[in-house]
Amino acid sequence: MLSVYEGFFSGGARIVHSDIVLGLTEGGQHHRVLSLYGEVHREATRQRMTDDTCYRALTAAGVGVTSLDRTFRGTGDSADFTGPELAETARATAGADVVLSLKEQPLRLLNQAGLPRRPVVVCLHRSDPENQGHALDELKTAIADGTVVACVCCAESTRDAYRAAGIPAELLHVIPNGVDLFRFRPDAARRVALRTELGIDQSAPVVVFAARYDAMKNVPLLLAAARAWLGRVPDGQVLMCGAGMTGANPGLTADIATAFRGAPALADRGLRLLGVRRDMETLYAASDVVALTSAWGEAAPLCLIEGMMCGAVPVATDVGDSAAIVAGHGLVTAPDPEEIAAAWSRAAAARTDLAPALAASRERFSRTRMIASYAALLDRVAAAVARPALPDPL
Repeated sequence: MLSVYEGFFSGGARIVHSDIVLGLTEGGQHHRVLSLYGEVHREATRQRMTDDTCYRALTAAGVGVTSLDRTFRGTGDSADFTGPELAETARATAGADVVLSLKEQPLRLLNQAGLPRRPVVVCLHRSDPENQGHALDELKTAIADGTVVACVCCAESTRDAYRAAGIPAELLHVIPNGVDLFRFRPDAARRVALRTELGIDQSAPVVVFAARYDAMKNVPLLLAAARAWLGRVPDGQVLMCGAGMTGANPGLTADIATAFRGAPALADRGLRLLGVRRDMETLYAASDVVALTSAWGEAAPLCLIEGMMCGAVPVATDVGDSAAIVAGHGLVTAPDPEEIAAAWSRAAAARTDLAPALAASRERFSRTRMIASYAALLDRVAAAVARPALPDPL
């Protein structure tokens, strides 16, 4: 199997897909990864492939990872592929029985003429196919010529959106996201350690917002809710982590200045900018609430699942499958800062009461279940390729 990534940069889709590759490798499949970009500049962050946590996990497990060594600088990439890049892609695809495309963006490469024909399975992780440039057109082109044989949707909302956009329903298979339940679990020791590290009182209510700095995440709404909440919860803390969630991002600092105009002391007291972290299980375990304020594009937000499995109560806007994920375990809110702030307080107060429901849902969000479903689909695709075509009847 060959997985083709657009690049290694912060984001839930890359985390989920890399975990799938690791799980399938553990199960006996042979996987390699090809990345279009070796370095990505986005969310006010320079992200090099070799520094990425997913890259390191894959290579440590013996998965070969190569790159076309392009550099993405956040302005789009319309450059044609060079001869050496196409040759590298041809070598990689020739050695695979099945190719997995992490989202539809790599299809711009895989649709190039002259590459070895291999069945492609596209892994879809959003609910807004129309908001991704020419990617939807590339997907339709690959389906029309028979290259794409299946699309894996991480959420029901993804299947609905792509079906509405004209993708044949029979190609769309839903495999919900799952996480490593051993890693993501309530942990009192982690909770104490992280709060001690950050100087947060052990009894203080803590909200975590795990997201990259992108318009779809609606950071201004999160900050407006944070101001309202911190204004009435004297010991409250809001932890912001992800690409671009640092004071070095001028966009974020401007958003904070706007949201906390007239009350900068609230931000100084209760807002923590933590950037990209490699210990998300610890941040979630130390938190009481995991927040999502996205306006569009989400499908099955990984932060909600990881946070829930660590005991944090999810509070989310109604986007993608968020409402279905949160049902019975947390709260869904309108995109209103006052309503969100009130929901954070209710969720933090209900954390102990909701713990049994969160614990009972763990199997539903299991990585094992997710990987087994991917393995079954890929086995069917590989078997269909290996099965010789029957001769035409005379």
